[in-house]
Amino acid sequence: MPKLISSPTLVKAAGNKPKIIEEFFGRVNTSTSDISIAKMTSPAGWIEPGQTPEFDEYTLVLKGVLRVTSKQGVTDVVQGQAILVKKGEWVQYSTPYEEGTEYIAVCMPAFSPETVHRN
Repeated sequence: MPKLISSPTLVKAAGNKPKIIEEFFGRVNTSTSDISIAKMTSPAGWIEPGQTPEFDEYTLVLKGVLRVTSKQGVTDVVQGQAILVKKGEWVQYSTPYEEGTEYIAVCMPAFSPETVHRN
């Protein structure tokens, strides 16, 4: 039988400003370790510490611009675009522009504080 997820769980975010993480699927909301799917809402000027995660992260920008910094350079991902960061790659996410950003993040396997390796 299909399982309805009637609401997400708010998860604490890292970074210099408050960011809203609404986890629909993942370790917190559904005890799922294979995948996590969350809606992120980050304010203008938000930046999180760099990380080298043990999961692939698929990100779809719904509104605004998400800045993705890697060892290869800086990529601005705009509304309607997506980006894939493979596990083991160093990456840092930020929202440098005035309007902030809304995006969907899908992590495989599911995100966990123990496997994100922030630095």
